[in-house]
Order: sequence, then C-alpha cells, then structure tokens
Amino acid sequence: MSDAARRSLVGLMLFLVLLVAGGRALWLWLDRPVERVSISGELRHVSAGYLREELAPLIQGHTWLSVDLGELRRAARDVDWLAEVRVSREWPDALSFDLVEQVPVARWNDDFLLNPEGEPFAFGPVSPPGDLADLAGPTGSGPVVLTYYHDLSARLDTLGLTITQLRLEARGAWRLQLDDGAWVMLGRNDRDARLARLSAAWQRQLGAQASHIRYIDLRYPNGVAVAWHGETDAGSDDEGQGS
Repeated sequence: MSDAARRSLVGLMLFLVLLVAGGRALWLWLDRPVERVSISGELRHVSAGYLREELAPLIQGHTWLSVDLGELRRAARDVDWLAEVRVSREWPDALSFDLVEQVPVARWNDDFLLNPEGEPFAFGPVSPPGDLADLAGPTGSGPVVLTYYHDLSARLDTLGLTITQLRLEARGAWRLQLDDGAWVMLGRNDRDARLARLSAAWQRQLGAQASHIRYIDLRYPNGVAVAWHGETDAGSDDEGQGS
C-alpha cells in the first residue's frame, strides 16, 4: 500500500472515529431527562392532576430519547379511566400524552364501571356519575348484561318504569329492580312471555299499587306472584326453583 493510500485510510478512520464520537456526544446531549409532560384530550370525569400523578411513575428513570413510546403507551392504557393513549416527543425534553377517556354507562359488580361496549374498567379514586344503573353478572358477561339492560329499559319504558339494578346469576337467571324499589324475578326461560304477563298485570292493577310491592315473581307457568311490604312472601323466594 502506498503512503498516500495509508494516509487516506488513516484519515478515513479518524473521520469515522470523530463521527461516532460526535454522534455519541449528540445523543447524550439530546437524551436528557424528561422535564415536562403535557396532557390533552376531552376529559369529563378525571382531572389532569389525577392523570399526571398516575403517569409520573411510568416516566421515572427514562430519558427523552431512550424511552420506548410503544411500551409507555401500553403501560398508560392500564391507568384507570383511559380507553386510548397516544404518546409523542416534544422538543427539547417533553412528552405529550393525547388521551381518550372511558365513557361510563353503568356500574358493574360494585367495583367497576362498564363502557358502551360492555367492557369493565376500574374507577379508582374518581367518583363515577351518580345516575348509572347498577349491573352485575359473571366474569365476561358485561356485553350480554348491558345489551339486555338496554332491551329491557326500552320495553319497560312504555310502562313508565326505570331499571335501577339488573342481575344475571351464575346459573343464568335474571332479576331486576325497578325505580320504586320492587324486585322482579324473571328467571331463565320464556322471558318475553313473562314480561308480557308483567306488562298486562302492571297496567291492570300493579301499577296503582307499586309503592306497596316488595317483589314480583314471574317464574310461574301462567301467573304472577306478588310479595307485599309487611306480608310474608308470595310464592317461592328461591331463585333456584324458578327457570
């Protein structure tokens, strides 16, 4: 190899060393601690302060360039009340969170809320709206219970009735509570026919005596059993005996 070629090779190697060192220095200069977090999105139920407290631990120990935005997004989606999260970097040392809040449509099994798809989510220290219906059912039954709640609500609305609670038992039986406090035992089978009997009985007599009703049992072939406040139970009070 000629002297000129050696000098060219040495020069190239020095250039590469300087380039790598310069790139490393630039990376270290850019990869600074995250100094600021901005939050955007239409928030109706949770405050920006609450979300900053929840998101802050996810950022600790990370720097602006090194943080994995995908992993940070997945971790942020586990925060109560968040349905969707988008994360981006903002020059020179900030992260931006664009948040989509969960929409609560019902309470679920006391400790959770349901979104419009029937998916449960925890509400943590944030108080949910006070006018939500109280629904309950086995694990994974949220979509089924919510759909039936909407169907029942539309049907009973024609009678001027509102459902405050709806329960799907583990064995498949349904029961619901009306806004006047009376429970309706619907059971498992022939629910449409049973609701038709309830509608007829309510319009004929029961509606006028609603405040005195403790529960209505529809789990009989051809009739309606009513238990009144201050009286012993009428018919069976064992949900397992009805179907």
